[in-house]
Amino acid sequence: MKPIFPKSLDFIVRAIGAFLGISILTGVAAYTYFSLPVVLDTGYRPEQPVPYSHKLHAGNMGMDCYYCHNTVMKAGHAAVPSTETCMNCHTRVKTDSAALAPIRASYATGEPVKWVKIHALPDYAYFNHSSHVTAGVSCVSCHGRVDQMVEVTQVKPLNMGWCLECHRNPAPNLRPAELVTKLDWEPPAGKTATEIGLEIVKAKGINPPVNCGGCHR
Repeated sequence: MKPIFPKSLDFIVRAIGAFLGISILTGVAAYTYFSLPVVLDTGYRPEQPVPYSHKLHAGNMGMDCYYCHNTVMKAGHAAVPSTETCMNCHTRVKTDSAALAPIRASYATGEPVKWVKIHALPDYAYFNHSSHVTAGVSCVSCHGRVDQMVEVTQVKPLNMGWCLECHRNPAPNLRPAELVTKLDWEPPAGKTATEIGLEIVKAKGINPPVNCGGCHR
């Protein structure tokens, strides 16, 4: 009996099947990759209600991180500066700037400025700023060179693997605690950052947890 379909159709069916299979695998791989925190979160730079420049304030003017984020040495959370902190200067500096209108309105009404959080950890992850900063972990290790950023951008993934990498080998991220906000710090001649970090680990008995209970409480 004469076949209903020509033999050449077998090749076409196989080719279409192979194409669909490769397309599905590529789609799954792409979805998996682009769902990773290192891809999703790094580069996040939301628009803020006030165009505050860390490069101008922390970089060019040399303002210390502690001036605005004044709880990092003693509390679990880094404080978002209050409007009063801004107005310590801006009652005299750029008092008519249109860009600062939301700050002046907040100062007059008592309503806080609705800053957009950039570095956000999930609720099930416990993180204490003070324990890291007092150990000697610099702002740079987690937030990058914010003193060079006009608009703050998330530069680290802040995922579990990234945290564990540091907990297993903290030395490269440690420096003398009094220098954690000196964002352009370099180790003194003749020593590497890791060598200094190892000295700090030994002196302070630093042993970060790598078990689940360390960060999930």
